[in-house]
Amino acid sequence: MARKPAKAGSKAESSKARPSKTPALTHIGASGEARMVDVSDKAATERLAVAEGRVVMSKATLDLIVAGNAKKGDVLGTARIAGIMAAKRTSELIPLCHPLALSKVTVDIEPDAELPGCLVRASVKVTGPTGVEMEALTAVSVACLTIYDMIKAVERGVRIEGIHLVEKLGGKSGHYRA
Repeated sequence: MARKPAKAGSKAESSKARPSKTPALTHIGASGEARMVDVSDKAATERLAVAEGRVVMSKATLDLIVAGNAKKGDVLGTARIAGIMAAKRTSELIPLCHPLALSKVTVDIEPDAELPGCLVRASVKVTGPTGVEMEALTAVSVACLTIYDMIKAVERGVRIEGIHLVEKLGGKSGHYRA
């Protein structure tokens, strides 16, 4: 069955003619294909991103971590290193991410008795033509997964929650704070 052309001034015609208020997805080409964004014309500026997440567990499991008595060893130290390593390898894990020469990565993990669990926060810095949000989010994600891996034999019901971008500085879009 053939479609009838839209009448002049109709809703169907006017929605096609109006420019969309939704910003275009930068990793999608004109034909809908995935593509890596060309950042060669962008100025190299200092950029910073901070992300965080939580690993929620029982108080007994948290006590085991804090006491340093986990069967697999130093949970927080291992998770911190895993997060830093993950930030450095983000472009190998996330398709279309640019490989970046990161100038600083910190992963802080704080035990929190009120959760109970651990608060994981990553800060990533670079001077370059593109931001480091994905590197900060990847660092937090992998640090949280490492905590889970190291304590899963003690408690399978551990939850990873709330991974999100907290802050971003630098670049054309400026300062963002959640």
